[in-house]
Amino acid sequence: MVSNREPYMHVKSDRGSEALVPASGLVTALEPVLVASDGTWVAHGSGNADRETVDASDRLRVPPDLPSYTLRRVWLTEEEVKGYYEGFANEGLWPLCHIAHTRPTFRPEDWRQYQQANRRFADAVLQEMEGVEAPIVLVQDYHFALLPKMVKEARPDARVAIFWHIPWPNAEGFLRFARFSASFWTDCWARTWSDFIPRHTATIFWRQWTDRLKH
Repeated sequence: MVSNREPYMHVKSDRGSEALVPASGLVTALEPVLVASDGTWVAHGSGNADRETVDASDRLRVPPDLPSYTLRRVWLTEEEVKGYYEGFANEGLWPLCHIAHTRPTFRPEDWRQYQQANRRFADAVLQEMEGVEAPIVLVQDYHFALLPKMVKEARPDARVAIFWHIPWPNAEGFLRFARFSASFWTDCWARTWSDFIPRHTATIFWRQWTDRLKH
């Protein structure tokens, strides 16, 4: 599974370091799946003691009290966090998808950082999938809209599902962003959707979407 937020983060304290569970319903909902399957959770290592608790491959077993699955941490620079997470995802996609009164902000530099971060997480996922036949990948939220295509291009046998934890905007909302980067939607959905929805449904959506982009 892939998400920006990690299920456990390590922070420095007077006692050295301690593991904390970030405030998130995602862990409560999906951790049982990882435990049952002895899977791997790929996430951003954001704790100030995270690097001290992983092995040479940036992995550790969790939960701390009863290790049952693997947490693979991905490291991001402050510039990448600012551009990919705070900028493109939260100042651009979040208000776009909520059709908020606040106008979405899309900056070319944030878009570059978003692409770069998605590539970094995709590379980590592909490393974790090595030697696994027909792996299943659960991608969480709008932070990783480009990741499914990156994984499918390298591993066509992978079954990749992506779930956004925010509303899905109407076509007019999409077009506001399409004028900034039409490749965003065309790159990230076509091959992923073909795995999980009927082919005729995907064909209808794709035809309607490309027709709108022409106008």
